[in-house]
Amino acid sequence: MNALGTYDYVVFLVYFLIVALYGWTVYRKKQAHKENSKDFFLAKDSLTWWAIGASLIASNISAEQFIGMSGSGFTMGLAIATYEWMAAATLIIVAVFFIPVYLKNKIYTMPQFLGQRYNSTVAMIMAIFWLLLYVVVNLTSILYLGALAINSISGINTTACMYVLAVFAIIITLGGMKVIGYTDVIQVFFLILGGLATTYLALQLVSTHFGTSGVLNGLNLVKEKATDHFHMIFHKENAHYMDLPGLTVLIGGMWIVNLNYWGCNQYITQRALGADLKTARGGLLFAAFLKLLMPVIVVLPGIAAYVLYKEGYGNFHSDMMKDGSLNADSAYPVLLNLLPAGLKGLSFAALTAAIVASLAGKANSIATIFTLDVYKKVINKEANEHKQVVIGRATVIIAMILAIIIAPQLGIDKKGGFQFIQEYTGFVSPGIFAMFILGFFWKKTTSNAALFATIGGFVLSVLFKVLPAFTNLEWLSPFGFSKLAEQKDGTMLYEIPFLDRMGFVFVICILAMWIISTLENRKGVNPKGLDVDRSMFKTNTGFAVGSLIVCGVIVALYTIFW
Repeated sequence: MNALGTYDYVVFLVYFLIVALYGWTVYRKKQAHKENSKDFFLAKDSLTWWAIGASLIASNISAEQFIGMSGSGFTMGLAIATYEWMAAATLIIVAVFFIPVYLKNKIYTMPQFLGQRYNSTVAMIMAIFWLLLYVVVNLTSILYLGALAINSISGINTTACMYVLAVFAIIITLGGMKVIGYTDVIQVFFLILGGLATTYLALQLVSTHFGTSGVLNGLNLVKEKATDHFHMIFHKENAHYMDLPGLTVLIGGMWIVNLNYWGCNQYITQRALGADLKTARGGLLFAAFLKLLMPVIVVLPGIAAYVLYKEGYGNFHSDMMKDGSLNADSAYPVLLNLLPAGLKGLSFAALTAAIVASLAGKANSIATIFTLDVYKKVINKEANEHKQVVIGRATVIIAMILAIIIAPQLGIDKKGGFQFIQEYTGFVSPGIFAMFILGFFWKKTTSNAALFATIGGFVLSVLFKVLPAFTNLEWLSPFGFSKLAEQKDGTMLYEIPFLDRMGFVFVICILAMWIISTLENRKGVNPKGLDVDRSMFKTNTGFAVGSLIVCGVIVALYTIFW
């Protein structure tokens, strides 16, 4: 039954009160000091390493991870965990090479970086682009998919869920980044505790179904009954190769997905930009350790659900159906509805925590970019600190209202799922990452080269997406193109896996930027370089040891589940 009991509501109310009261306490303490824009948007020098790490994870994990990755776990297995485990390695790279550049050059927003490195035109184009992306796509999808997830578990009306989530997120966001950062610690606690409870139940159900008991027995049974779901690297004959094309997850486009997301994304980097280098690196390393744990919470339940579905457990067959066909994204909600009273409330709180934390983080990033990169630079250049904070708070409310209005019109639930979000973000990621990476480490990169990467990267991504489907490109098969379908006249349609597509577009953008920059350098164009030196990239012993442990665990996991 899709409904919460009295004990579930009690548990959820306890969660809500803890987060609200703690957030209010942090806010009141902050109000004792004069608040400026750096405090509000970045929590300047206020967040500890554990708060930064927890906030990164809370902002990253939302409904699309819980629901979408569990659904992908149901259909393709552990391989989808590559997004989480490769993210752990990526966080270390960002901590060593990216964060020092931002902090050394006093970068507070990504458009500011582009303006400082290239010019105001590139900065403004990307500021507007990010605002549209964050409001129309990200904030909207988090809100709507979150409301759908809560509706599937509690039976509460989807529209009502959207309003409650939005109001909850606004309350937290209006307190500024410090309130967001420290309440995210509690959100992550509930997220992990509730997620582990769901995993425990799923494995316990499997073991009970086969006449044994215990979580370890359940895990062994899942591995035995779903052997094909425990491979990290897919071959071409695998039905899911287009989503995770072989070694590309280790040496190809997966790096672009993660480096762009974790290193060039205001939504993420903002957590570390207000700290000193040691604290920021500690936070990113802590987040990397938490990332290693995430597949246990968001992927393993989906694989267990697959075993239960295959074995015909209870009403799994009927509950997993939607409009007459199997809906893999129902795996997590179906499992949650099997939880006993109280534990269901805990898992419900975990899912809500993930959604609210993501909404708050995204809203704060929207307010930061609009206030510092649009309002302060174009609309009111004389705006004082207080005015900027007021505009920031107003932006949060307006962005959330827009998301509520737009979300139901997009039909995200029909298109949704983790893989969809990854693929269509990939249309812009290669060009943006190329612009950032050369902007960091090659001082001769010009503004026109950056503009090409921004616009040309998107055009190339679209071209690689649509061109193979309309032409006979069999000769490209050895280069990664996979057979899609056979037409009536016998010709074959081909499509390239989106991760490979991202890799190709990135390489083309890098080469084009090098050519454009070289030609302009010869004509006397002198680009603005950043303050970068090798000493910035040195790390302390503790960070180095922690990084080696994370990398060692990742290598071991890929070796075991190759």
